[in-house]
Amino acid sequence: METYYFDNSATSCPKPEEVYKAVEAGIKDYNANPGRAGHRKALESGKKIYEVREKIAKFFNIENSLNIAFTANATESLNFAIKGGIPTGSHVITTNFEHNSVLRPLFYMQDEKEVSLTFVNTYKEIEENIKSSTKAIVVNHISNVNGTVQDIEKIGKICKKYNLLFILDASQSAGYIDIDMERDNIDILCLTGHKSLFGIQGIGAICLKEGVKIIPVLEGGTGSFSKLSRQPKEMPELLEAGTPNTPGILSLGAGIDFINRIGLNKIKEHEDILTKRFIKRLRNIDKIKLYESFTENQGPVISLNIEGIESSDLAQILDEEFGILVRAGYHCAPLAHRTMGTYETGTVRFSFGYFNTEEEIDYALDALKNITLQI
Repeated sequence: METYYFDNSATSCPKPEEVYKAVEAGIKDYNANPGRAGHRKALESGKKIYEVREKIAKFFNIENSLNIAFTANATESLNFAIKGGIPTGSHVITTNFEHNSVLRPLFYMQDEKEVSLTFVNTYKEIEENIKSSTKAIVVNHISNVNGTVQDIEKIGKICKKYNLLFILDASQSAGYIDIDMERDNIDILCLTGHKSLFGIQGIGAICLKEGVKIIPVLEGGTGSFSKLSRQPKEMPELLEAGTPNTPGILSLGAGIDFINRIGLNKIKEHEDILTKRFIKRLRNIDKIKLYESFTENQGPVISLNIEGIESSDLAQILDEEFGILVRAGYHCAPLAHRTMGTYETGTVRFSFGYFNTEEEIDYALDALKNITLQI
């Protein structure tokens, strides 16, 4: 049976061909340990990694590429940012649409570091909840449950006005929406490489604005400053402990090259067309409950339910009978479901990517309609 992949919010599939080639080169040609030796192969690997730092810096308008540290994923980046960047006893504003990669570190800070939390639904409620003890705003740019898009340029202006640390989770938005660390006044940008940036799983990054201080939550080998008893204070070594994931880093660089070749605006335009087409026809199908963005902008992530069918059962039917691959459940974002009224049921999530087509969208819509007619 042919498969139709609509789980790009979890990881993008397929990847561009140049990404596969970059991973192979990382394993075969650049398989020395960068920064851990002075021989030519290690130096070549280190050079390739530096080139990817430069690509990331240009892509997100980061002044100094050395302020970019590679991580395993956005979860690791967010743990660095939240546990290492938010002061003890402070107040933090976040949203109800955060992933557990934000929520759990924040709840750790609440339990262990006396940090108080305020949850809002959209960026429009942030300013009215700021108080004297507020030190940081932590925001999921695009909800991985219903595609709610927060206006980060407006949030950045608020943070600048009140001198607040702005931590952005760009897991769902990097590679789909233009993000500019300077324009948007982002202090810490956390991202993963395997979603809309088209890299492989196991690679992410944390990007710091010049002057932002973080206390490392991991310490270990850096290949430099080896006589120091504690982690070096210079970036990127401050946040890069252990051997880097060279194949993953090169895949991320290749993914950015692909985006630059196609054009970020063209990618967004294509995914927006798919999203609007899907939503428009869904509204005309009886028995389907659609959960849309809480803001005026909708990302390429849609949640729905069909009356009388458990979300897990619906996902299984779509897979086994129609070859449609989606995700069911809570999507690691419990507060989003509480806010949407789906805390007990979860949802079925469709998430679109650049390689999806309008024909695939129509096929999925016909499948959903057929299922509703059989109830």
